[in-house]
Amino acid sequence: MGVNPNLQQLVVEQVKKNLGADDNKAHQRYEYAKNAWKRRKEMRNVIRSVAFMLAGIISAAFGLEGFLIPSGFIDGGVTGISLLVNKETGIPFSLLIVLINLPFILLGWKQIGKAFGIRSILAISLLAIVVVVVPFTPVTNDKLLVAVFGGFFLGAGIGLTIRGGGVIDGTETLAISLSRKQSLSVGDFILLFNIAIFSVAAWLLSIEVALYSILTYLAASKTVDFILEGIEEFTGVTIISVHSEEIASMITDKMGRGLTIYAGKKGYGRRGENPAANNIIFTVVTRLEISRLTSEVEKIDPNAFIVMQSIKDTYGGMVKKRPLSKK
Repeated sequence: MGVNPNLQQLVVEQVKKNLGADDNKAHQRYEYAKNAWKRRKEMRNVIRSVAFMLAGIISAAFGLEGFLIPSGFIDGGVTGISLLVNKETGIPFSLLIVLINLPFILLGWKQIGKAFGIRSILAISLLAIVVVVVPFTPVTNDKLLVAVFGGFFLGAGIGLTIRGGGVIDGTETLAISLSRKQSLSVGDFILLFNIAIFSVAAWLLSIEVALYSILTYLAASKTVDFILEGIEEFTGVTIISVHSEEIASMITDKMGRGLTIYAGKKGYGRRGENPAANNIIFTVVTRLEISRLTSEVEKIDPNAFIVMQSIKDTYGGMVKKRPLSKK
């Protein structure tokens, strides 16, 4: 007995509806899980940002109250101007740090973004409150220790706050804005700005205080670089070789590092024109692995061309996630 065509068509349509409903439910579950993951990631980023900023504010306040303000030393940037005006006029530092930073932060709000401006206003306001409310006891009267460790804790505070997405010293926002209109770099503007501050300090205070303040600024700036660039130093390595496949296998299998391969065309080297198309390998390693990488590459191809460049920090990939290979 044959199957009723109408009944068969109804069964097929019902099966399609059921499959479609299952696909729709699966898609909805996927979207829900994706949105939940995004919310968790955003929350982790917010918590991380707040933690960095709070740690930075406490560190900067300790550097100011525990070292710099009692000794009369200053730093560079807006913080230095606030300390200098406070010493000469007696106006509370907590008020000056907010008022003098305000135009710079408004400029950063316009140049960088609303979120940056809000974080910076909150960070500077909290710094002013902590300086007033929390009673930090002066740590030492030794001028050299005050200059070095005052700069260290202040620089750590500035660096941690920047890691959190804000600033407690708005000098760089002005430098970024001016560098877009002039030929000088951001670093040049900051250097000229600080030279002017320390020159005024030498005239109003004394040359000795200005020199100690320069030492404070150097300690702070190096600490900021250390905080922002991270503890590890990374090196980007570009390798051009006719044995690129063997080198790539060595990097992934033996050293346990990730890499990117670019398609290369013929060029010109020390052996003259190279008609062959060689793949170009790019990888990132820590400074401890440079010697091993070059040694392993030399074993495979003594004529390989290697270019290295410093990298401040990395995000994602395999450099930080995987430990150093011990093979």
